[in-house]
Amino acid sequence: MRRITNVRLPAPLGGATEHQHWLDLSTEGRITGIGPMGSEDSSNSQGHRKPDAESWNGDWISPRGIDLQINGGLGLAFPELVPTDLPRLLELLDWLWSDGVEAIAPTLVTCGIEPLRGAMAVLREARTQHCAGRCQLLGAHLEGPFLAESRRGAHPREHLASPSLAALEERIGGFESEIALMTLAPELVGADAVIQRLRYLGITVALGHSAAKADGAAKAFEHGVGMLTHAFNAMPGLHHRAPGPLGEACRRGDIALGLIADGVHVHPTMAVLLQRLAPEQTVLVSDALAPYGLADGEHRWDERVLLVNNGTCRLEDGTLAGVTLPQLEGVKRLAHWSQEVGPAIWSATVAPRRVIHIADGIQEALIGQPLSQLLRWTQNDAGDLHWADAA
Repeated sequence: MRRITNVRLPAPLGGATEHQHWLDLSTEGRITGIGPMGSEDSSNSQGHRKPDAESWNGDWISPRGIDLQINGGLGLAFPELVPTDLPRLLELLDWLWSDGVEAIAPTLVTCGIEPLRGAMAVLREARTQHCAGRCQLLGAHLEGPFLAESRRGAHPREHLASPSLAALEERIGGFESEIALMTLAPELVGADAVIQRLRYLGITVALGHSAAKADGAAKAFEHGVGMLTHAFNAMPGLHHRAPGPLGEACRRGDIALGLIADGVHVHPTMAVLLQRLAPEQTVLVSDALAPYGLADGEHRWDERVLLVNNGTCRLEDGTLAGVTLPQLEGVKRLAHWSQEVGPAIWSATVAPRRVIHIADGIQEALIGQPLSQLLRWTQNDAGDLHWADAA
């Protein structure tokens, strides 16, 4: 039996992230109990004599990240996957684990029907080859094709489609149980029926690449839309006379808000304001593209050129397309901007688990988990945040 003391647990902004806790571990290294320092002084959580303790000196513990929006990496774009890409896809999943990410919803942006279905077949095969120490493939995140043309961003116009049950079936028929999330523009004619069908299938629906105003967003939320894809981006902004989807989502308080915390997609001040407005709703995503894990420079994205500079990806016309930064880099940046470490960690590790119903809180996310699969976060005297494997 082993005990670790003086550990901090991440929590949403306003939560008790400064309180220190003890952790009890089984002989196999799994967490069996968690409690505040000062409790269980004479015995551990099973009633046995208190074991010798190891202090973490106020460091934080968390599960690994879960990234609900990542488009590829190591040169692979998920919508372009073909069977011969399987070895490189597994290599990418190993890379993601080494970057602190436990699971991803592989994001398939707007593309043709056959490439989409082919890519989902490759992802299906890759799921059968999961093993310990490798990032897990959750259900896919389909970002498109039912998007507003005026807010399409880097999505190719020629593959956008009007929402209908027939168009949905063409794309996901036979893969229904392997899709976790779909982003669409709920104001489009036909979207209501698609949303109803997706919710019936247990697929989370996100508002994104949308021109919806606050009233349209409110209707979508009532119909079951539960998330905003990359909040602020590709949607009407937050304005004092026109709150838009983001204002309505914050007012409701139960809509997950995907946030790209690179400092380019969203200004650091606005990222911190969002965290303060909606502390339990903020979910950090990477939006990483195929060049993630590769050097800056010129890369290919379908038939287009992608220019990468300091981790930011743009098309040749300057359109912002994504990043090449790891998800947990967003944690470091948000923590630096807000000076709030615990909430930043929580937004990348616990918040996404709530979206996909894996765990509702930090203790549920930790109990029973081996220490070797968790993360330890340390902040140095200069205020820089670093993470390492917890064991």
